[in-house]
Amino acid sequence: MSRTSEAISRRSFLSATGATAFSFTVVGSQAARTYAANGKIKLGLIGCGGRGVWIADLFNQHGGYEVYACADYFQDRIDGCGERFGIPKGRRFPYLGGYKGLLECGLDAVAIESPPYFHPQQAADAVAAGKHTYVAKPAAVDVPGCKTIRESGRRASQKKLAFLVDFQTRADPYYMEALKRVHEGALGDFAFGEATYHAGIPWGGHMEALKNNPNDPETRLRAWGMSQVLSGDIITEQNIHTLDVMNWIMRIPPLYAVGSGARTVRPIGDCYDHFTCLYQYADDVGITFSSRQFEGFGTQPEGIRNRMFGNHGVLETEYGGQVLIRGDNFYRGGRSPGIYKDGAVANIAAFHKNITEGDFANETVEPSVQSNLVTILGRTAAYQNRRVTWNELLRDTSRLEYDLSGLRT
Repeated sequence: MSRTSEAISRRSFLSATGATAFSFTVVGSQAARTYAANGKIKLGLIGCGGRGVWIADLFNQHGGYEVYACADYFQDRIDGCGERFGIPKGRRFPYLGGYKGLLECGLDAVAIESPPYFHPQQAADAVAAGKHTYVAKPAAVDVPGCKTIRESGRRASQKKLAFLVDFQTRADPYYMEALKRVHEGALGDFAFGEATYHAGIPWGGHMEALKNNPNDPETRLRAWGMSQVLSGDIITEQNIHTLDVMNWIMRIPPLYAVGSGARTVRPIGDCYDHFTCLYQYADDVGITFSSRQFEGFGTQPEGIRNRMFGNHGVLETEYGGQVLIRGDNFYRGGRSPGIYKDGAVANIAAFHKNITEGDFANETVEPSVQSNLVTILGRTAAYQNRRVTWNELLRDTSRLEYDLSGLRT
């Protein structure tokens, strides 16, 4: 496929997406007025692991929510969550299908913090049940799942429901201002870029448990972050943070990706422990990407970083660190060491505002889906060790399928 035939005009793409963004009609609803009059939004938590309970704490601290019900496969997790937030036993729902009972218990909204494999179906069911929906990143692990999330966002807008995908960087004021300036031309013409996510192994005790019980279905479910299918592999589950910033900078999708990766250092699970990719964009702009999820022995720099080079300047970003623009249009920016929490707090506040003020444009959905697809493009190129085009990826109908045998439904 020739570059000419596949290239996307930046101006035409942005014009089209801008028209889409403004095509929604934002209308206040009776539900919004009811929340304003009666107080707290009743929230159900789907996924009561460490991240889920942490997010529920932030919803509770906001003051505009009541953590009303919870669902998780594991009884110990829902009981721990239930005790923490005073949820009666009748509103604690175990096993794989427990979230369906949660959707029927009289709540207003859900926060989906389960393994990413389950997000598309759980979000679709939540919207179908008339619930406002807050979804952790990544929203999906394959192309059909991404399309399901996009459709759920569209249906939520039609039904006057809020639907938000939680990315902390997109709520950070330094990132927002820097990217605004980049899109206004602060860097001039883009030349090339870099995206990296270098970190240690985040799964702690799950590695030892999986090593000792590799065939136990409940142990494998608890250690979902080490499963290609349940997590989408590290490039989708973790590296999506830096690839989302790359996508935010570019706004248009890449033409194609080439890549490689393997499980060389870490012996447990089937996820790769490193990836390297080249994302090729229109106008001869290439962005290199690399990630690792193992001990770096003190090498620097670590963390989530992006750089974009242009003929008038350079954008530099670090998750939790410095964000700035060097060059002709200097922007000092600043540091956001609390971005992990602060970004989630900002998104929780935005979700509440959208619900109570009747703003159902749900503008986080499309960029989140595109970033999710960018991760899958790189993963596919690395798995298959070949060039994979964006247009080819969008035609992919294959699903990642997880063997749920031995798990309680």
